[in-house]
Amino acid sequence: MRTLYSGRFEVELKEAIRRLNDSFPFDRRLWQEDIDGSIAHATMLGETEIIRSEDSLKIVEALKSLKADLASGRAQVPDSEDIHTAIEQMLKASIGEVAGKLHTARSRNDQVATDLRLHVRAAIDHIQSQIKAFQKTITDVAEREIDTVMPGYTHLQRAQPVRLSHHLLAYFWMLERDRERLQDARKRVNQLPLGSGALAGTGFNINRRRVAELLGFEGVCPNSLDAVSDRDFALEFLSSLSIIAVHLSRLGEEIVLWNSREFGFIDLDDSVATGSSMMPQKKNPDVAELARGKAGRVFGHLMALLTTVKGLPLSYNKDMQEDKEGLFDAIDTISLLLPALSETLSTAKFQRERMEQACHGDFSTATDLADALVRQGVPFREAHSIVAKLVRSCLESGRVLEDLTDDELKAINPAVTWPERNALASVEQRDSQGGSSKQRVQEQLAEARKRL
Repeated sequence: MRTLYSGRFEVELKEAIRRLNDSFPFDRRLWQEDIDGSIAHATMLGETEIIRSEDSLKIVEALKSLKADLASGRAQVPDSEDIHTAIEQMLKASIGEVAGKLHTARSRNDQVATDLRLHVRAAIDHIQSQIKAFQKTITDVAEREIDTVMPGYTHLQRAQPVRLSHHLLAYFWMLERDRERLQDARKRVNQLPLGSGALAGTGFNINRRRVAELLGFEGVCPNSLDAVSDRDFALEFLSSLSIIAVHLSRLGEEIVLWNSREFGFIDLDDSVATGSSMMPQKKNPDVAELARGKAGRVFGHLMALLTTVKGLPLSYNKDMQEDKEGLFDAIDTISLLLPALSETLSTAKFQRERMEQACHGDFSTATDLADALVRQGVPFREAHSIVAKLVRSCLESGRVLEDLTDDELKAINPAVTWPERNALASVEQRDSQGGSSKQRVQEQLAEARKRL
């Protein structure tokens, strides 16, 4: 196989070395970005008269035809050293030697950096739309379950009752920050490296801003060394994907817990669950479990790229070929998980009675009693101690707080009243901004809908 640089060498690469060196098995994914970048570059070369306008037009038309053929399946990218070589070979087969003019004033170094930025930009847009769809699912379910009350937990111990809607909307706001992070990162992705050459720029009078305009970039990378050797845009993107994976993993863990018979808070639809090859009774929350498990995979790709670039001298080094496989896999992983979890949540059936019953007798209204004492002038620390002793007494006697009579309450403080001692009354007291009362949760829902 002839390479783009084979004129320098007398012998072909050894097969093992060729296989190690080739990036085509994974960077073939960038064929569309490579063609788009080449169309913009060829257009600019013609406009600046670096190559003849008729040659520029011939190259651009051939590239557009090639893109259409590849998109429709009428053509396949042939095996090559990398996607850039493959596209150039296909172009040469189509229009002959004039195809060689396309590489004027560019290097594979700035070419691949441009392709990767285009790919990451498209991935950001796609994942943002998936997040938005998942957020809509969350708001739809939260609205439907506005009157469902459940135990709220700290340390996985029942703490205070909350609305299920309030609990689910916590994930809406996590995902909203994820969406904002991606949008912010997009600004730094959307800078054009092309025109930086191998590392030092080019001696041709190119118009980089015109190429940026044609490709939809907001600006050009100001330093050629940085442009070809920078991968912090990929690191930032992987970091954002890792945080998304954290949030999806946490939701997955809760679905696993809620789906267990010990909790019994949720029933998953058959369409999103699997069974056991041995135990006929099993119905497994595999989607939620995979959301947990695949998070580590995304984290690993971030750590791998950090490790790859941490000690590289300027500018381009072959190590940077390792920037793609993990990045592509992280994109694929998150793109699979978001719709899968959205479908899991949208089709789930919440066991409202079971969730509300779980709030009874679990001492999760203890803070409400302490607050009732505070309203009668008892300092909170003293109220906290009084109620803590009551809880201990109830545990020793096999009673719960709801069993306390009015006389027993008045023995603590003659002025204290606690007329409603259920979970719903408890959540309604949490009426501070961002709290779990119905009015506040409805405010959240309205703001969430507005964001969408």
